[in-house]
Parts: sequence; structure tokens; C-alpha cells
Amino acid sequence: MTLRRVDSGAIVNQRNRSKQFAGAMRWLHVYLSMFAFASLIFFGVTGVTLNHPDWFGADMERVSERQGTLDRKWLGEGSKESAAEESNVDKLAIVEFLRAEQGVRGALGEFQVDEYECVVMFKAPGYIADVIIDRETAEFTVTEASYGLVAVMNDLHKGRDAGPAWSLIIDVVSVLTVVLSITGFVLIFYLRKMRVGGLGTAIAGGVIVLAVAAYVSF
Repeated sequence: MTLRRVDSGAIVNQRNRSKQFAGAMRWLHVYLSMFAFASLIFFGVTGVTLNHPDWFGADMERVSERQGTLDRKWLGEGSKESAAEESNVDKLAIVEFLRAEQGVRGALGEFQVDEYECVVMFKAPGYIADVIIDRETAEFTVTEASYGLVAVMNDLHKGRDAGPAWSLIIDVVSVLTVVLSITGFVLIFYLRKMRVGGLGTAIAGGVIVLAVAAYVSF
């Protein structure tokens, strides 16, 4: 019978590496959770408000309308054929005027030009403004529709009309959520008393989500 000599030093090193790895996972999990706390709460709450907008009044539209007159030279001159060209319209001047003098906000969504009128649309989370400009008289009508704070939050959740900076926030939070989930899953292997129950719970949760997704999709 041959006895294998156990290298106690190797076992100690392996245990130390295991503890260091678990410590690193715990550090990541805790501090990333704290860093992402506000954003995770936000996206959790807005998941409910987005799924049930009628519960929170997010589908209530508030509309206002007002009229005014632009500087005629911004709308182009000449024949009808040449006037229909977008290059004859000073879009920048018109947009800056509407923002400064009419309080229109949000990103410029559309600026359509034909020989009779210009149609300008601004969009922001929970907000839309349509401006119709008569090219002959230079008169315009601004129609604003706002939907309240909950609608703003819902649009931010979806990233709709929120711009590239907020889109980056969504990407970062998505990555953090994945990392937090992975580190939490890894840590369960270092909790002997909770390992079986924790893995069983993770599997049950995954099966339920997949089952419901399959049920509503097919």
C-alpha cells in the first residue's frame, strides 16, 4: 500500500487563494451595490410605473397652445420652387428663437419644410412640442404636450428622447446589474449552509422566468 504525501503548504496556499477570491467577489458585490444603489432603485421603481402607467397618471396629457410671428427672412425668399428648398430656411435661427422666446425644450426631432409651411418637432422625456409655421405670413403655432413626472421617469427607463448621456447611464447600469448578479451567484458557493438552498432558489427563479417568457411568446 502506497501512501501519498500531502503537501500542507500547497493546501494552505490554495485555501488562501480561495479566501482572497471570495474577498474580492464580496468587495465587488458590496461596493458596486452601493455605487449603483440609486440607479437600481430608480429602474426598479420605474419598472412598475412603466408596466402600469394608468395607476400613476402617466397617461394623462396636458396640452397648451400659443401663437406668434417669426422674422420673415428666416423662411426664405424667391419663387415657390426655390422657396420649397430646405437650404432657404434658416433652421438654426428658428430653433434658437423657439427655445429662447417660446420656452420650447427637448431635442430637435424633426424639421420638415415645404413651399407652404415648416413643421418643427421637439422631444424630451414626457414632453412633445409641435410647431407649425406658415411661410407666407411667418405666423406660427406652438402646441406643447406634457405628461407629468411619472411619464418622464418612464421615458428615462426606456431611454426614449433622453440623449446619448442618459443612454450611457443605461448601459453602465445594465453592466453593473450583470456584474452584481454574477458576484452574488459566485458568493453563494462560499456559504456552505446556504449553498444548496441558494442554488435551488436561483434555478427556480430562472425556470419561472423562462416558463413565463415562453408562455407569453408562443
